[in-house]
Amino acid sequence: MKINEIKTPEFLRRLTVVYGEEAALQQERFLKLAEAYEKDFKADADLRFFSAPGRTEVGGNHTDHNNGKVLAAAVNLDAVAAVEARNDGIICVKSEGYDEHKVDTSNFSIVDEEEGTSLALIRGICAKLKENGWVIGGFNASVTSSVLSGSGLSSSAAYEVLICAVINHLYNDGKIGAVEIAQVSQYAENVYFKKPCGLMDQTACSVGGFVKIDFENTNAPVIEKVDFDIAKHGYNLCIVDTGGNHADLTDDYAAIRVEMNSVAEFFGKKVLRQVDEKDVFENIGEIRTKTGDRAIERAIHFYNENKRVERLAAALATGCFDEFKAAIIESGNSSFMYNQNCFTLSAPESQPVALALCIAEELLKGKGAYRVHGGGFAGTIQAFVPVEETDAFVGAMKKVFGENSCYILKVRSHGGCEI
Repeated sequence: MKINEIKTPEFLRRLTVVYGEEAALQQERFLKLAEAYEKDFKADADLRFFSAPGRTEVGGNHTDHNNGKVLAAAVNLDAVAAVEARNDGIICVKSEGYDEHKVDTSNFSIVDEEEGTSLALIRGICAKLKENGWVIGGFNASVTSSVLSGSGLSSSAAYEVLICAVINHLYNDGKIGAVEIAQVSQYAENVYFKKPCGLMDQTACSVGGFVKIDFENTNAPVIEKVDFDIAKHGYNLCIVDTGGNHADLTDDYAAIRVEMNSVAEFFGKKVLRQVDEKDVFENIGEIRTKTGDRAIERAIHFYNENKRVERLAAALATGCFDEFKAAIIESGNSSFMYNQNCFTLSAPESQPVALALCIAEELLKGKGAYRVHGGGFAGTIQAFVPVEETDAFVGAMKKVFGENSCYILKVRSHGGCEI
C-alpha cells in the first residue's frame, strides 16, 4: 500500500474491523506511521500494516507459570508496524524513540550482550519459528506503540506478538496459529531475553477478546472466549499506572515462580498444578522447613486464584456482576497478603501500588472493585469503576500519580493481526 492510499475509505474500512469507532483516529496514526517509515527507510514504499494489542489480566494473578488458570483480555492499546519485506534475511526494526535494531536471521545463537533487549526478542522468535518449521525472512519495520512500557499491559508481549504477526503474514500466509505465536513469544522472552514469564500475556495478546485460559497442558492450553460487555453493566475498566518501574524487579518476579515450584518439588513435581491442594495443607509443617513460609503462602494463593478464575468467568457468563466484583477484590487481597507482590522488600519505603489500592478502596468501597494488575511490585492496579464515579476516580488518581496515570480501556476482539 502506498502512503496516499491510507486516507481512502477502503483503508478506513479495514481499520474499522479492528478498531471500531476509533478507526478515524487510527487512520491519522497510521498515516504518521507511514511517514515515519519513509523517514526511517525509504520514500514511495509499498507498505503492509500490522497490529498487536496489550492485555489486561482480569483474574489469575501469577498462576500461569505453574500451569494454572487465568482470565485475561486484549485491550485497545496496541503496538503497530509499517513493514516492507527485504530479500537479504535481515530484520531491521526502528521503534519510535529508540535506536534501530538489526538482526541477521541466519544467526540464531543466543548473544549474551543482547539480554533484556528487543534484539533478543527478535532473534529468539526467529529461532523458535525456524525450529518449528516455519519460513523466516527479512523485513524493515517502523513501529510505534500506545502500550506504555512498564504499564502492566504487557508491552513486551505486544511487541513479540507483533513481530510474529509480521513473519506469519509476510512469509507463512498467516497459517501460524494464535496459540503457537504465544508459545514462540514466551520462548523468546524466557530463553533469549532471559525473563522467566508465564504464557498468559502472550496468549491474551495473540488471541484477543476476553479469554479464560487453562494452562494445565502448556503445549495445548484450553482457551475459552467469554462474552462480556463492561459498559452494559454500567462500569468502566480503568488501569492506573503508578509510575513504578519494572526494570529492576526481575528477581522479585522470578522468586514467585521459584517458591511456588519449590512446594511442588517437595512432592517430586515440577509445578503446583500437579500437586493436590489437600496434600499441601496436610504437610505444611514439613514443607516450611524445606521451602520457608512465604512459598507456602504463595502456593495457597495459587490454588485459590484458580478457583476464583472459574468464579469470575461464570459470573461474567451469567451477568452476576456483584459476584464478579467480590471475586476481583478477593483476588487483590490474596495477592497482597499471600502472594505478596504489591511492593518489593528491596525498597519497602516505595509502595505506589499499595497506595493506589488504598485510594481505590476509599473511593470505590461498596461500589466497585480493584486489585493489583499484572506482575505487581510496581506499575499498575486495575479497577472496575461505576460510570458515574469515573471522573472522580480518574481525577483522584491523576492528582496523586500524574496527569497521564489513569486509562479507561476497552476490550479488543482482535489479537495480533494484519490490518
